[in-house]
Amino acid sequence: MCIRDSSRTTARPSAAPTPPPARPTAPAPAPRNRLFRHPHSQVLDWVRANPEDPRRPVIESRIAERPAAVWFAAHNPGQIAGQVRAVTRGAAAAGRTPVLVPYAIPDRDCGGASRGGAPDLAAYDAWIREFAQGLGAGAAIVILEPDAIALSDCLTAPERAARFASLARAGRTLRTANPRARVYFDGGHSGWHAPAKQAAALRAAGAATSGDGIFTNVSNFHRTADETAYARRVLAALGGPAGLGAVIDTSRNGNGAPAAGEWCDPAGRALGQPPTTRTGEARIDAYLWVKLPGESDGCSGAAGSFTPEYAYALATG
Repeated sequence: MCIRDSSRTTARPSAAPTPPPARPTAPAPAPRNRLFRHPHSQVLDWVRANPEDPRRPVIESRIAERPAAVWFAAHNPGQIAGQVRAVTRGAAAAGRTPVLVPYAIPDRDCGGASRGGAPDLAAYDAWIREFAQGLGAGAAIVILEPDAIALSDCLTAPERAARFASLARAGRTLRTANPRARVYFDGGHSGWHAPAKQAAALRAAGAATSGDGIFTNVSNFHRTADETAYARRVLAALGGPAGLGAVIDTSRNGNGAPAAGEWCDPAGRALGQPPTTRTGEARIDAYLWVKLPGESDGCSGAAGSFTPEYAYALATG
């Protein structure tokens, strides 16, 4: 499900930071392999509305029945806390862990297909505080602002520093509101920045002190083995507490990355490993479906729309 106003499609000095809140030295992990499938999503809507479509059984069994992230991409003060709370309460009632994606940073997507976000960082900070009010007390995974760090070179140096300071505040706010929430910062992907460069940006954004690790490959296609190796190199360069880990988006990486430069619903891709917190890999906390398979990058359909042709191609790729 994506509670948002546009699709996420791509494969910014403040006062001295507030000390991070005290955290348990070894926070309780999310329940093993019990991720939440939200009962409302575009793919589920399509499945329910098309019982006779011959593609339905494949799309339902291979995509709709899998747990996936819930995106919150509208800057909607006064509403966001309730929207988040509805998801976290549903997950708690089911005894499962939701994956939540706040996606409203100003200058989002550098003016690309997913442009938008809050009007300024002060408004964003207030929105994140409301978002945090909805987290509840149960286990949760927060994917904090895809592309906000890796795709920040379009900003000026002062804008980038201000964005990074806001992300650090966001991490602290979320973890203070719910100490069982694990917050992951934008690590890009293995085909983008060198690990040392990405780690330096993550450090500047407070990932080592305000988060629980990094996420990689969101809305991209790189193979899990490549992302695992890359994430470990980034974490090693980042430093910080020994417990920092990584989560990898495996929603569309079953056949690896397409030719260089192809990012918009490229042909020949496939679903990757199903979502799980049982990876068997050191420092890799979970494989997640962050980008919802079948939701278009903007080529097979309108950006963010569910397109059954694309979903079926991924499910049978």
